[in-house]
Amino acid sequence: MEESIRQIGERLKGLREVFNIPAEEVAELCDISLEHYLKIEAGEADPSLYRLSKIAKRYGIGIDVLLFGEEPRMSTYFLTRRQQGMSVERTKGYAYESLASGFRGRKVDPFMVTVEPLPGEKRHNKNSHAGQEYDYVLEGDLEITIGEKVMTLHPGDSIYFDAGQKHCMRALGDCAVRFLCVVI
Repeated sequence: MEESIRQIGERLKGLREVFNIPAEEVAELCDISLEHYLKIEAGEADPSLYRLSKIAKRYGIGIDVLLFGEEPRMSTYFLTRRQQGMSVERTKGYAYESLASGFRGRKVDPFMVTVEPLPGEKRHNKNSHAGQEYDYVLEGDLEITIGEKVMTLHPGDSIYFDAGQKHCMRALGDCAVRFLCVVI
């Protein structure tokens, strides 16, 4: 598993122990088995953003603490230079770069997302999370699946949707796709 997933697992375990919350309670909160939750803590399974947001809310912290290990500090503005955002690769071939990780009290979470092509017709697992999502394709061709609906987006295309619906994205062709993702 990726190093960033291992680090997220360590933070989850450390915070759970600090707050003295049984692993069973967190697993139930996430609607997963205890075995699966313990794999997440061990860095052997990929936690979805939906689950991380539920845990962060339960602990009374920002999701940034779980993803990046630090609290946002800026409240007037936060500048992110090109390719200098806080990066996390949650799943192989799927990299997020947070564009506002240092801004305290954000109303939205903007990310630059890069999705590498998968072999053949293989697809990423569908996930869902709270809120809404806006994606704007910058480079490459993006196949997005929301529920059972499959759509192709090209550079300049965008989509806005209910992120509570199961969804996934994949790069079409041999090139990676880059898109701006704003989670609201």
